[in-house]
Amino acid sequence: MTLDFLVKGKLKIRMDNYVKNMLEDFPIKFNKDSKQETPAGNDLLEAGKGKLLNAEYRQIFHTTVARGLYVSMRARLDIHPTITMLASRVREPTESDWKKCVRMMRYLFCTLLYHLTLSAESLRVMKWMIDASFAVHPDFKSHTGGTLSFGGGAAQVMSKKQKLNSRSSTEPELIAVDDVVMMILWTKLFMEWQGYPIEKNILYQDNKSAILLEENGRKSTGKRSLAINIRYFFITDQVEKGNVKIEYCPTDNMIADFMTSHCKVRSFASSGI
Repeated sequence: MTLDFLVKGKLKIRMDNYVKNMLEDFPIKFNKDSKQETPAGNDLLEAGKGKLLNAEYRQIFHTTVARGLYVSMRARLDIHPTITMLASRVREPTESDWKKCVRMMRYLFCTLLYHLTLSAESLRVMKWMIDASFAVHPDFKSHTGGTLSFGGGAAQVMSKKQKLNSRSSTEPELIAVDDVVMMILWTKLFMEWQGYPIEKNILYQDNKSAILLEENGRKSTGKRSLAINIRYFFITDQVEKGNVKIEYCPTDNMIADFMTSHCKVRSFASSGI
């Protein structure tokens, strides 16, 4: 991993050689005519189809996903949603899972020089963006996406399948916040122990109904949200204590959407993040 401080006020995190090694060890070779604009397609969340891979290819699949998971948390955040889904398939990967893995590797080949660029407007202001995709998995569970930024680039990301089914588009937004809230609070404490007291810990969402529930708790529940588990109102207590402030963010500006919409044509990495 190369930490590049050549541009004042910016940190570029590169793992070019690491990705090159991944590509060299991969059994399928790509050439200059290879093209792949996104790491995954619309079928990423679909259950595995086709025959199970043989022992040799299961091992290759497992190794590739493990190495991809490592780089996706450091310099190639653009493949993080893809790799987290492939990681859920390592026990019994199928032919369709292999095709998804090949597509991701072809994308890495075509975007070899992509890297993560971080900058900060203030180390005392944390900006979290949290989003959810409703009922996108085969079992109709939703998906959580989250990012943290201090001004430029994503310092932390999350992309994970939610553990329970929800009944409306508002509920998964509330569940998504609960998925990320421990990271939000831990990062605030971490920064303060580094000597940077956090003045603003802002949580952005694009669902106003979810924001009302998070700020007001049970007082804002209606007929469709009465059955929401009380654990998902933990954030309400944190808002009252001043540890988090929730603000609305228009959907078009919701960067966390990259962590839930896996086949975005506009790459997460090429957007400067």
